[in-house]
Amino acid sequence: MGRIAVVTDSTADLPAPLREELGIATIPLSVLWGNETLKDGVDIDAETFYRRLKVDKELPKTSQPSAGEFVDFFRRVAGEQNADTVVGFFISGALSGTISSAEIARGLFADLRIEVIDSLSTSMGLGFQVLAAARAARQGASVEEVIEAAQRVRYRQQVLFVVDTLEFLHRGGRIGGAQRLMGTALQLKPLLELEGGKIEAVEKVRTKRKAVERLLSIALERKGNAPVEGAAVIHADNAEEAWLLQEQAQKLLGIDQVYVSILSPVLGTHTGPGTVGLIFHTR
Repeated sequence: MGRIAVVTDSTADLPAPLREELGIATIPLSVLWGNETLKDGVDIDAETFYRRLKVDKELPKTSQPSAGEFVDFFRRVAGEQNADTVVGFFISGALSGTISSAEIARGLFADLRIEVIDSLSTSMGLGFQVLAAARAARQGASVEEVIEAAQRVRYRQQVLFVVDTLEFLHRGGRIGGAQRLMGTALQLKPLLELEGGKIEAVEKVRTKRKAVERLLSIALERKGNAPVEGAAVIHADNAEEAWLLQEQAQKLLGIDQVYVSILSPVLGTHTGPGTVGLIFHTR
């Protein structure tokens, strides 16, 4: 059986040591800022992005990789990893055109098997699927088993997050079912989730602190009696709240390791600064 290369995109927010350990190649999405096209995590890192977001009068936009960029990416990864199959897990097709570009590129290869999988998620919701797939591939699993490993994570996963304002999601066209919260009292903090690949409203809470408390209580309800296999706190230029949430999540979910990941520039463009969230999956 040939070697399988597992790949993803820059919105997966995977910690660099994990990407390097498992050989997970990443294709960057782009931030469009004025006349600049900045590759996510290549030309601009998260810290630089959020600093600039605070002072720049012009707001950025985002763009998916082109089909041509995917062709080069797939060919390069297959060559570097001596792989005859590439399995790619990417940001939800409801949030980005990345999947569409990857599928066009896939059709241009006759000698390389490429599987393009819609994660129906993003950030570490995508990242945990990729980790499961890469670990399965490392252990000699078949292509089907690699995909199934990721799917098991996807179907037992929760992605909950609180944004300071819905304005960024609304402006970027990614607001989804959270649209129903628009127009309510501006001081209320929206509690959202990713469900079926789309952003959906959970509820609005009066303050940020109470919204995070409510996030934790919902997480505990949804966890039930199942043991948590992986968890991550995500944030957009909000490290202080993120580290506090990590500590609370460790106690609440009964797990020693909870990753903390800053949202990539592409995701931060759409959530806005101040966002904090919790992603976990059960065994």
